[in-house]
Amino acid sequence: MLKNKVALVTGSAKGLGKKTALAFAEQGCNVIINYVHSKEEAEHLLEKIEAMGVQSAAIQADVTQFNQLQSMICKIEERFGGVDILVNNAGPFIRERKLFSDYSFEEMNYLVQGNFLSVMQLDHLVLPYMRQKKWGRIIHFGFGHAAESRGWPHRAVYAAAKVGLVSFTKTLSVEEAEHGITVNMVCPGDIRGQNKEIEIKDVITVLDEESPRGRPGTGEDVSRVITFLCQSQSDFVTGNIIDISGGLDPIRTFPMK
Repeated sequence: MLKNKVALVTGSAKGLGKKTALAFAEQGCNVIINYVHSKEEAEHLLEKIEAMGVQSAAIQADVTQFNQLQSMICKIEERFGGVDILVNNAGPFIRERKLFSDYSFEEMNYLVQGNFLSVMQLDHLVLPYMRQKKWGRIIHFGFGHAAESRGWPHRAVYAAAKVGLVSFTKTLSVEEAEHGITVNMVCPGDIRGQNKEIEIKDVITVLDEESPRGRPGTGEDVSRVITFLCQSQSDFVTGNIIDISGGLDPIRTFPMK
């Protein structure tokens, strides 16, 4: 269904991005791998994708740097013409739990730039080609229950950036609908470690007592939703915020030590 479409997945050398890139290759897409530091992993994934019979490229670019975003899009346009499918997977996250008052200004700028402003900037860069083709798919990443604009104690800046992205997702989906472009957000649950790169069959008998579903989440849980949203026949599905969490509420308040 997606044969010869060009898919750019940011932050795709590892984790959920990698699993998504492979899923697009299976659908016949030419896939652009984006990475910052994981050059070895990106090159290995490049070989794996090209062995699947599609074209691929691995481009180093930090999504928090606008000039690097511009350079990446120029390279893609030179070789592939443009981007048909954009998956904004990359986004900085500070794992340390802390109060908002303990964040530095540098940390605040980094999180907002990487999770909100850079997403808008990259969307803006790919829209002219999508409009020209009268076809495009844009995927944003959020967190569970982001659509409810709930507070997330000890994750204030990250949550604020993603919740802002919810509004932007809904707005852009309406503005670009007439051009054949859909815009949706996926909100993965607590998918950890190597589970981000495996398939559902690998965990179907594994017990996860925290999950209402009873099993851990996997990268396939996320990638199969993304590839569905990017199908041509999914053009009536736009402006949606989709939780992929097995029913688990990720916003749990932890006591500060």
